[in-house]
Amino acid sequence: MNHPVSRRSVLGALAALPLAGMAQSIPSTLRIVVAYPAGGVSDVVARALADKLAVQLGTTVIIENRAGASGSIGMDMVAKAAPDGATLGFSAVSPLVLNPHLGKSPFDPLKDIAPVASVMVSPVVLAATPACAAADFQALLAQARSQPGAVRWATSGQASLGHIMLAQLRAVTGVDITHIPYKGGGQQLNDALGGQFEILSTNAGPALINHIRAGKLRPLAVGSPTRLDSLPQVPTLAELGVPAANLSSQFGIFAPAGLPAALLARYNAEINKALATPDLRAKLHATDNLPTGGTAAEFARTIATEHEANGRIIRAAKISAE
Repeated sequence: MNHPVSRRSVLGALAALPLAGMAQSIPSTLRIVVAYPAGGVSDVVARALADKLAVQLGTTVIIENRAGASGSIGMDMVAKAAPDGATLGFSAVSPLVLNPHLGKSPFDPLKDIAPVASVMVSPVVLAATPACAAADFQALLAQARSQPGAVRWATSGQASLGHIMLAQLRAVTGVDITHIPYKGGGQQLNDALGGQFEILSTNAGPALINHIRAGKLRPLAVGSPTRLDSLPQVPTLAELGVPAANLSSQFGIFAPAGLPAALLARYNAEINKALATPDLRAKLHATDNLPTGGTAAEFARTIATEHEANGRIIRAAKISAE
């Protein structure tokens, strides 16, 4: 049986078609907010990925660096942007899984941000400075047990990933190691070379690896899913018997919550396509980053799991913001 269709319903349906099409179309200019300063490893990777996406999507891609507050400033911009596909963010997951437990997040990480795709894992290197006599990781633990509090471990900041690693190491081994928090990595590395503390934990990268190869720092362990190509002789913390401390930084692309599902799926597919190209993979490996990829749902599950786990660790270790 045929039902009469009103003129109003036809006009309403026609009016909705362009809006639906616009909601799923790639914008003529795509802005990627990078939550870190220009020139660093994460910025270099973000720009290389942006170049790939510009070609694949046939659009202009602009990088906007908005550093500060351990990534929260850049991610807050993403959270508050219109969910129209014109703004994405590139960041480690820490603004979503660490900062909120410390009252440092201006947005709700699980409600205001949509994970699009995991891009890379950035391993953490645990290195001895000239002030440390320990030849290997076990010797470091032995020194920490014989001299409680004497071993100083420098990280990039209070409640940083390095601090979480130290908290896990303390919990598993019972050693008393003093935490030395810095504000970022530049001064931390300079002081490490000067022997201002015994242990440095920092993300792997060309500058660090060059200092290790020059004999200025000694690698004791890495926080990574696998050993690093640049340091194949250095075991992971999991291999050394402390898997709870075997942590690394995961970086990805994010969007404002409410991004249409079709656009999110398209961006995810294009990011995975870019990560599969030999030249981008080579650039990531050259900076000791491991390409990841995968579905948006997998990335969201990883973030939710880390958010919950880090909350437990922070409460148990009584870690607070500065």
